[in-house]
Amino acid sequence: MEAPNQILTAAQMRSSEERLIEGGTSVIELMERAGHGAADWVYRIAAGRKVTVLCGPGNNGGDGYVIARVLATRGVPVEVVAPRAPTTDAAKEARKRWGGEPVADAEGAVLVDCLFGTGLSRPLSDDLHKLLIELSYGHDHWIAVDLPSGIDADSGELLSDRLPVYSLTIALGAWKLAHWMMPAQAIMGDLRLVDIGVMPVEGAASLSERPLLFVPERDDHKYSRGLLAVIGGAMPGAGVLASRAAMHGGAGYVKLYSDHQHLPGVPPDLVVADEAMPALATDPRIAAVLIGPGLGRSEEARSVLAWALACDLPTVCDADALVLLEPEMLEDRTAPLVLTPHAGELDAIGNAFASSEPDRLEQLTELAEAIEGVLVAKGPDTMIAAPGRPPVFMPPAPSWLSTAGTGDVLAGLIASQLAVGEASAFQAAQNGCWLHREAALRAGPAFSASDLVAQLPAAYGAFL
Repeated sequence: MEAPNQILTAAQMRSSEERLIEGGTSVIELMERAGHGAADWVYRIAAGRKVTVLCGPGNNGGDGYVIARVLATRGVPVEVVAPRAPTTDAAKEARKRWGGEPVADAEGAVLVDCLFGTGLSRPLSDDLHKLLIELSYGHDHWIAVDLPSGIDADSGELLSDRLPVYSLTIALGAWKLAHWMMPAQAIMGDLRLVDIGVMPVEGAASLSERPLLFVPERDDHKYSRGLLAVIGGAMPGAGVLASRAAMHGGAGYVKLYSDHQHLPGVPPDLVVADEAMPALATDPRIAAVLIGPGLGRSEEARSVLAWALACDLPTVCDADALVLLEPEMLEDRTAPLVLTPHAGELDAIGNAFASSEPDRLEQLTELAEAIEGVLVAKGPDTMIAAPGRPPVFMPPAPSWLSTAGTGDVLAGLIASQLAVGEASAFQAAQNGCWLHREAALRAGPAFSASDLVAQLPAAYGAFL
């Protein structure tokens, strides 16, 4: 059984390969599978033009020799640059099967980087870094095999400066964490996966799977589809925006609680009330709560947050609520909780809950356990964690989302999905992120948060 969505650490990948070898698959056979699969992608991009394969001394370099051999048999002009001789038995055998002689320098249409793979933990040496950069100048397209050389496979950190920005990265066997983490993700270009027979790994992270969203039953009504209470605050526009998004996120009824007399941009079909606290405590129809967008950071806002959390309803906390959140506010809660921090807000949560974990992914997992809820670490590499389960990574979304108000839209969508009640909090968070991404893809360039909301009905339709 294949697991195409799993994301492995370097150690998990080594262990997976060892299991294949123990099961009777030789290292050279794995190399042949990887090299043939990668060569298929290089062949398409090269389109008959000259290819240069940069081979390192290890098994990643061995993959490169296989790629060079396969391309040559298909009539593609190819040269190999190998600044270090092979050091592993499999790489030596792959070079022997290739049968050619490396060159010191080359130019062409496509550069294939097989210098280093997942095992690199230190910067490239000066001579190899210089060679990589110089070769990149002499080619139109750059393809990385498994990972770009100079990347930490587990953290996504750039171990060397001035690395090329690749057109394509071909993952071998399984995705690695760095494929979906910044800053590495920004230089990888398109991502493709080559299957070499790696089996599912227990406890591995994964890519979020595209969901199938809720469709109302024939006898549903606004309350059976979920009533979402949005708690407004000092900056009312954010609450209105989140509410507008939530109205298109699946819930049958969205009610904004705000004591402002003149709310900006309120659509006629959004219900506005001015007393949130009694309603949360007494209205059994409320299925979920969203608090934080535009809440403010005053003592009054802190009191409102504490009260809302004490009502123990399924709750999404965003924006100011994340900065005001304190551990004692979560005592005795049993209802689902979703937090949606960006990087700065995640640091604030880490400080509040005394997290000392420097690794972002491990910190996210640790904090999800501490809050006993779901954490959506939003950004260019959005990750979602929940207690007792491996984290998931969302596929990249358009960078045009880096504009004011789009976080309020995301919070409204996740809260709306939570109110529907058809999915767990963990899945509701993923559903909201998928809707957010799809709306951004449909909105085109230079959109505003309101433009994003306008695309939500069509985005929702894409998941039915």
